[in-house]
Amino acid sequence: MAKAVTIDRSHRMDGIGEYYFSRRLREIAETEAATGRQIVKLAMGSPDLPPHPAVIERLAREAQRPDVHKYMSFQGEPILRKAFADWYARWYGVELDYRSEVYPLIGSKEGIMHICMTFLNPGDKVLVPDPGYPTYSAAVRLSGGVMVPYALNKQTDFYPDFEAIERAGLDGVKIMLVNYPNMPTGQVPTRELFERIVDFGARHNILIVHDNPYSFIRNAEAPMSIFAVEGARDVALEMNSLSKGHSMAGWRVGMVAGRAEWIRAILSFKSNMDTGMFYPIQAAAETALSLGREWFDELNAIYYRRERQAYALLDALGCRYRPRQAGLFVWAELPEGYEGDSFSFSDEVLEQCDVFLTPGGIFGSEGNGYVRITLCCPEELLKRATDNVVARYRR
Repeated sequence: MAKAVTIDRSHRMDGIGEYYFSRRLREIAETEAATGRQIVKLAMGSPDLPPHPAVIERLAREAQRPDVHKYMSFQGEPILRKAFADWYARWYGVELDYRSEVYPLIGSKEGIMHICMTFLNPGDKVLVPDPGYPTYSAAVRLSGGVMVPYALNKQTDFYPDFEAIERAGLDGVKIMLVNYPNMPTGQVPTRELFERIVDFGARHNILIVHDNPYSFIRNAEAPMSIFAVEGARDVALEMNSLSKGHSMAGWRVGMVAGRAEWIRAILSFKSNMDTGMFYPIQAAAETALSLGREWFDELNAIYYRRERQAYALLDALGCRYRPRQAGLFVWAELPEGYEGDSFSFSDEVLEQCDVFLTPGGIFGSEGNGYVRITLCCPEELLKRATDNVVARYRR
């Protein structure tokens, strides 16, 4: 019998573990199978609502064509690039050249990795929000960069403290990742914020990468792009996505926009990793991007009803939360006087009430006093979670 080969993981995987939700939800499934308990899962932000019927109809119709099953352009088809440019002009008041400044992605999550791989050399530093999307830190580490967290907290209204960042030192910092409306805190941007970010990048020769997938979900303000600020094109890239605002998470349609030379550089990397997405998906995405305000109003009416039920759940738990949060989640402080951290609170509620809340600590140390509740579930599920808490929770 041949001897088993021993292969070590690449060192770039050091510090990169299994995605928290992958591990925790597997554990919860094992608990349910072993005990028969039915646990209400209020963690993942996977939209449960379907896209507009016209989008699905366009996909089905285009898929019947005999000429669309080949490899597609590495650059993305003009139909989708132009649709993204028109969408930016209509909703953000920003003009983009679809031929050179717009690049479709198979979801903006991959864009984070592609940008890091394109622009970072080993040892380059990246300013990463804390709390922030865990993929940011993973992408920086996997590409050989060094993560430099910057705090977002209630003392600064969950905006960057630029003076504190500068005092900490910026030697070797090449990229700053920003995300507004913010996930997980739900904070919305202001024009002044974007002006300060752009000024910060210009003064310190730092590439700003703005991740902007939540503009249209529970956002009482007009959708904003960082490119609406003067000078942003000289220092920033912006990613966007159809996953949230168009309920197309599984379709994997996103984009990155910015200076033509930077888009060409990303294309050089990405074209060695994959090819263009299935044409019918690109055509259906064009239909999605053409939808009017009625679509967003109907979508948000559902999310606001769910928000009210999420507030009732948080009230039952004794958690505190800010109103007027944007995005698919509600971000809430642990009950006043609670002595544990977010992980112990999440575990406590799970064991007592069969309700799984996301511990804010998975998003960084600044999130450890918080939990996050997804709104990507029916009101009935949030009501069941609330009833469980009212009946069973004891501190």
